[in-house]
Amino acid sequence: MRERGFEIISIYKNKGLALPSRKTAQSAGYDIEAAADAVLEPHKVTVVPTGLKAYMVPDEYLGIHIRSGFSIKNSLALINGQGIIDADYYNNPENEGHIMIAIINHSEAVVRVSKGMRIAQGIFYKYFTADGDAAGNGAKRQGGMGSTGV
Repeated sequence: MRERGFEIISIYKNKGLALPSRKTAQSAGYDIEAAADAVLEPHKVTVVPTGLKAYMVPDEYLGIHIRSGFSIKNSLALINGQGIIDADYYNNPENEGHIMIAIINHSEAVVRVSKGMRIAQGIFYKYFTADGDAAGNGAKRQGGMGSTGV
């Protein structure tokens, strides 16, 4: 049985994308690459596609973090601090679970991202629910990014 991992979404198959990998034995994060070139304009948010989706067991999520070197060298951050990819985002009907990286450029300079550049890291986390939590009783995700609670 598969527990957690990454796949390439259908529209990015055969486009030379690499699945995320850890670079050392003690690395917590799986390095995530940009699936396409992008231009990060000063003081603007740009959503960079990864061409990836992630699967995991129901009581886990994938935390998305900007790579520290990329962030520090270029004055960049994720617009929401940490992205959270829920288990039911995988293969949702709206966008197949495509993981997108929303980056804000805090600098005065344009930053260019090239396809294949490592821009983020994904870390799988276990989470807990509160006593009496009934959120899972019949509720199903209907959309993609930003769709919970709509």
